[in-house]
Amino acid sequence: MNAKAATGGAWVLGVDIGGTKTIAAIVGPDGKPGPSSQVATPAREGPRAVLETAIRTAREVLAGHRQQRDAHAGHAVHACGIGTAGTVGPDGTISYATDTLPGWAGTDVRGAFARALDLPTVVLNDVHAAARGEYAHGAAQGHRTALVVWIGTGIGGAIIDAGTVLAGRTSTAGSVGHVPVPAGWTGGDRRQCTCGAWDHLEAHAAGPAIAARYLRLASSEDLEQASRAAADLRAIAALARAGDSLALSVIEQAGTAIGAVLGGLSNMLDPDVIVLGGGVAAISDLLERAIRRALADQALPGPAGTELAFSLLGPMAAVIGASVAARTSLLQVIP
Repeated sequence: MNAKAATGGAWVLGVDIGGTKTIAAIVGPDGKPGPSSQVATPAREGPRAVLETAIRTAREVLAGHRQQRDAHAGHAVHACGIGTAGTVGPDGTISYATDTLPGWAGTDVRGAFARALDLPTVVLNDVHAAARGEYAHGAAQGHRTALVVWIGTGIGGAIIDAGTVLAGRTSTAGSVGHVPVPAGWTGGDRRQCTCGAWDHLEAHAAGPAIAARYLRLASSEDLEQASRAAADLRAIAALARAGDSLALSVIEQAGTAIGAVLGGLSNMLDPDVIVLGGGVAAISDLLERAIRRALADQALPGPAGTELAFSLLGPMAAVIGASVAARTSLLQVIP
């Protein structure tokens, strides 16, 4: 077996650095993760703490994998792929980031990981990584073109064509969360985005935005209940499923904003499939109807029939996609 064939079957370390959590896992060539670990991202402690936490988590996973030599005979880890919040420059340094990770811009993620782990390292935006994962092993598999949208602490997106993520001139392409939402889709409720601009989709439909809107609109007698809900989106979902009219309204408003933006993007991109994922996907049963209705209202006849799917890889999508990117990079450099 030649070196390229051997590397194509190699196991790779995948890491996802998000605004809320950091995940590391060893991923096989079939896209199935092996040993893994998840920790809270210390976002408010600054970029150094975020980087140190991610590297420590990666080291722990690598150590656990290496200790199981009998179980993983021949499964040496050859590279590291990282998906991270923010815009990633060609050298693996963060060129731009919102307040989801304060101070993250300027962080040399690739250099820090390569030095710490002594592994060839590839870094890409976390939703670009998730798109690679869904295309290779998830909900976009079998399609040529896909728009992948991740809705969690923030909202990110990726456009993928035949396995290639269209990153754009500055690697900013796919920033669905920073598409403006007209007032008619938000009930006239103006909100400032984490990037500083006003009325971007992220400011109205990311998890924290949904919870904050519920808190703002709750009556004083419901304030204690609203405060609990604002701390946990799942609590708002539980209230909605129990028939709470405010919770239902807030979630429907977010779904309408998401669907309307997706309808407009479908007109421009005409993808084979739109894949939705992220933490807010956990309340897809409450969001889906509003998303589909608004998407159909805004889309032209052709794009109105675009398939809408939900992530099959869940919280591991960026980890798996980052491993795909790292493995592909290895194959490109080995003769």
